[in-house]
Parts: sequence; C-alpha cells; structure tokens
Amino acid sequence: MRNSNNKILLGGGCFWCIEAALQTMDGVTSVRSGYAGGEIEEPTYRQVCSGETGHAEVVEVVWDSNVTNLEAILEVFFKVHDPTTLNRQGNDIGTQYRSFIGYFDESQRQICQQTIEQQQNRFSDSIVTQLADSPVFYLAEPEHQDYYRQNAFQPYCQIVIKPKLDKLK
Repeated sequence: MRNSNNKILLGGGCFWCIEAALQTMDGVTSVRSGYAGGEIEEPTYRQVCSGETGHAEVVEVVWDSNVTNLEAILEVFFKVHDPTTLNRQGNDIGTQYRSFIGYFDESQRQICQQTIEQQQNRFSDSIVTQLADSPVFYLAEPEHQDYYRQNAFQPYCQIVIKPKLDKLK
C-alpha cells in the first residue's frame, strides 16, 4: 500500500503536460493521469471534457522520500503551468483545466499553502490554485497514460508539452 505522505494529486491544464514534466524528476516513482474533484464516480474523458462533472484533469504523483520531497515536486508543478489563470491553461479552457492540488494530510496541506505563498512572489496576478482535502482519484483511460513518451512527435506534444520540458532543463 502506498504511503499517503508520498502521494499528491496535481492539476494544471492538460494532464499530459504535468505528467510529462513530473516523469523527468529523480525520485518520482509513479505518475498516473486521471480525474479528481468532481461530482460523479468513474468519469470518462468525454464526460470530464464536457465540463459538467466538476472534475479536474490531474496526475497522481508518488515519490521516494529518500530521493525527493513534496517541495521539489511543487516547484516543478508551478514552473510548468500558470496558477493565476482561472479554469484555463493556454488554449485549454474549462473547469477541467483548473490549477488543482489534492493533498492527503495536514503536513501536505501546510507545505502546499506555504509553497503557494512563496510562489505568489513570482506572479503579478493572484494564484487561484484549488486545494482539496483527500479527493478521490479516478484513473484515466489507458490512452492517456504516459502520453508524451508514446506520442512525442504529435503536434500537441511538440507545440505545448516539449517547450515546458525544455524550460525545466
């Protein structure tokens, strides 16, 4: 069983972008795309994209605390998306693309809140990242898993995801 202290849910636009960025981190042992923060159980991609379920596209991140920590993961998260835009990232528009952090204990909540306060100094607009306590995670369909690694030469990957990865280097 996974230790909840080593798992967090992060959403910042299309889950393919966040997944690809966090997969590059040393110590991250698992990144799975899915949905959280909505009204219905077991939503599909089509349902979430309708904007009517209330879910955000998120990734479930699991890490080895001997190699990395939540602070480092959040640093990458805030580098690869704009947490000041409500319900959008670039051309991806809708509540499913909101900035979202699902935490699983009080220590994580405090770290997330402190990180948001520190990150606010980088932005002129207010950070609108939603914090959610222990949201249910629904795994996305298989075609959404490990998307960038399997589709790196697709136009979306080249135009949207690759520049974010280049920014991290």
